[in-house]
Amino acid sequence: MTKTIIANIMAEETRMALVENGHLAEISIERSESGHIVGNIYKGRIKNILPGMQAAFVDIGRDKNAFLYLGDLPSHSTPDTAERRPLVTAGQDIVVQIVKDAMGTKGPRVTTQITLPGRFVVLMPTVDYVGISRRIDSEAERERLRQVAEKVRPPGMGLIVRTVAQNKSEEDISKDIAYLLNFWNALAARAKRSAVPALLFRDVDLVIRIVRDYLSPDVAEFILDNKEAHGRVCDLLNFSSPELVSKVQLYQGQEDIFSFYRIAEEIEQLAKRKIWLKCGGYIVIDHTEALTVIDVNTGKFVGRTSLSDTVFQTNLEAAAEIARQIRLRDIGGIIIIDFIDMDKEEQKKAVLAVLEQKVKQDRTKTNILGLTSLGLVEMTRKKARQNVDQSLYNECPCCEGRGRIQSAETVVIQVLRKLRHLVGRQHVKGALIVQVHPRIAEVLQRKGEKERLEQELARTITIEAVPSLHAETFSILSGKE
Repeated sequence: MTKTIIANIMAEETRMALVENGHLAEISIERSESGHIVGNIYKGRIKNILPGMQAAFVDIGRDKNAFLYLGDLPSHSTPDTAERRPLVTAGQDIVVQIVKDAMGTKGPRVTTQITLPGRFVVLMPTVDYVGISRRIDSEAERERLRQVAEKVRPPGMGLIVRTVAQNKSEEDISKDIAYLLNFWNALAARAKRSAVPALLFRDVDLVIRIVRDYLSPDVAEFILDNKEAHGRVCDLLNFSSPELVSKVQLYQGQEDIFSFYRIAEEIEQLAKRKIWLKCGGYIVIDHTEALTVIDVNTGKFVGRTSLSDTVFQTNLEAAAEIARQIRLRDIGGIIIIDFIDMDKEEQKKAVLAVLEQKVKQDRTKTNILGLTSLGLVEMTRKKARQNVDQSLYNECPCCEGRGRIQSAETVVIQVLRKLRHLVGRQHVKGALIVQVHPRIAEVLQRKGEKERLEQELARTITIEAVPSLHAETFSILSGKE
């Protein structure tokens, strides 16, 4: 698989695109104004505790208090019961790390289990655990890395060995751990002397996170369009991974880099809820507050042999595209997929196998829970920050997120109902002026409609088209005879 990373860097915004085999696979956007807070470490103060929700709310100095799940905290068993009670109280100072961005009305989610990502490992100062990246397939290499990690990790602390640590020496890994351990000690000292609330650590910007989290030996090129950022990346790699410096290229073309590599066109497609498949079928992606629903349809695909084969081929292609869209749009939380009904068990297993294989390419933890009794596929995907759709778009002020507005006929009927109410019950006298959106005015002024209404209500009615009015609103004013 050919991988290319392309970065577009401006003062206001940084965009990163990961391209795999010529197709956009991931997009990340970071804006200077809103900033990136996942990974930040704060010294905060517990404002209140809700035992019934197993939750505490922590003041970290931002607009909204952070949510802390008490189940993540160290706990103890009381002498007289087996009940586990968290060792926290309101007013207590606490060091926490952001694990999920604020979403809608909810504040950010935090944890006390701090993680410090390095180039080859992630140091976990508060837990005693060794993990190996699931993307390392070789059992022999996994075992070697586990032995190295157990040997060099600080006593009582945990490590996660990252994918880029494959084939790295014990010395390389030890240097990474030493740097992270020194950083943790400095951070702990800063926490002791800082007033509350305080930002103890801000995660690095997107450009450096690309190097840390994405740039690996299997990436063919890392192309940036900013000279200063190019220099920073090369300096960092000369220190940590000199063998990768040759992969970093500076784009100096006149055309916008995302347009030159045809990425801008693919980003525009992310706004669409319907995605066409090569076979002629399509998938539809809809979001609710609690979950994302994906529907599969045969569309224009009529197949060649039988209905069963047509459905199967559509579902196979849809499974691959759904995995790609989930990753590309960074859809998190609960995901429900409604594939077209299949009768054969082997076909169902084949479609699930394609889905499972494709999600393995996703860095974000994803679980496929299988088929329900209704034939729906249930999935979960870790959600840490606002997805691309939430970053690029606001809720439509016309439909307020419904995706549709009332038909002209519906609004016209509401206008007529209101007119009859005013004339029949409130005894409004004189002529009436009805102000509506132009498309509603067009329906009201159809041949004979206005005259019929005037005859029914026994008064003069003037229809005024007002372009600035919302298509679902109208005004009725008293006029002069």
